[in-house]
Amino acid sequence: MMDRYSLPHKVFLYFCVAIFLGFILLPFFEMFMTSLRPLEHLFRSPYQFWSDDFSFRAYSQMWETVPMLPRYIANSMLISLSVTALSLAFIIPAAYAYARFDFKGKSVSLGIFLAVNMFSGAVLLIPLYKLLRNYGLLNTYFAMIVPGAAFLLPMGIWLLKSYLEKIPRELEEAAFMDGASRLYTLRRVVLPLAVPGLIVVGVAVFLSAYAQQFLFAITFNSVKEFMPLPAGILEFIGYQSVKWNQMMAASIVGILPVLVIFLFLQRYLVAGLTAGAIKE
Repeated sequence: MMDRYSLPHKVFLYFCVAIFLGFILLPFFEMFMTSLRPLEHLFRSPYQFWSDDFSFRAYSQMWETVPMLPRYIANSMLISLSVTALSLAFIIPAAYAYARFDFKGKSVSLGIFLAVNMFSGAVLLIPLYKLLRNYGLLNTYFAMIVPGAAFLLPMGIWLLKSYLEKIPRELEEAAFMDGASRLYTLRRVVLPLAVPGLIVVGVAVFLSAYAQQFLFAITFNSVKEFMPLPAGILEFIGYQSVKWNQMMAASIVGILPVLVIFLFLQRYLVAGLTAGAIKE
């Protein structure tokens, strides 16, 4: 089989990939390097990429500067996992309905779901604040979990719907002929086949929930015990100085659980993203 890419095309392709990866990875690398530099050396001029005074001292000092840092990290994981579980509870039946049934307003409602994703959560902060206040949910975990799940439902429905449409209907029809109900078929036939797609949707929702916590936390919560990490690291900002190295160290520690989950589920993500890519 002949290679359809010539050598200049390959060089150009690899160059573009390297530039793309550089834009993604360099901020994380600089964040790590900042966490190793002493605070008084962060803004030296000219800029020094490498220095002999690197140390991991900030990783031990950050726990003393912000004693509740472990609680903030645990809160972030709890909120993200809760948002993911609550979202999947609504995404699965909704995506299955859109993938298998034809009903009036189907295309319009899907278009509305897509349009909702175009708006930032900041647009609805004031109405959400009034709604949560009326129901007594401010300064609770629910104040960050419920809005977080609501904003991620459209994305999850679209992703899972596309995957469920690739599962042959004949498998469900065979189950119906054996007397299985629609719910039993969904639970015992469709969902086991949709595990790669569910993992893709779950990871996408989890990462989005982890990223959007800051906005909801600083708006709907003022209690430290419920504060997630993105809002908790603001405590590294003092009245006269900002402990940038400790803040970057805390940020790296905060993303480690997400990174571990992503690496653990990597092969399932690849399987879910490539499933259905080849038309039979």
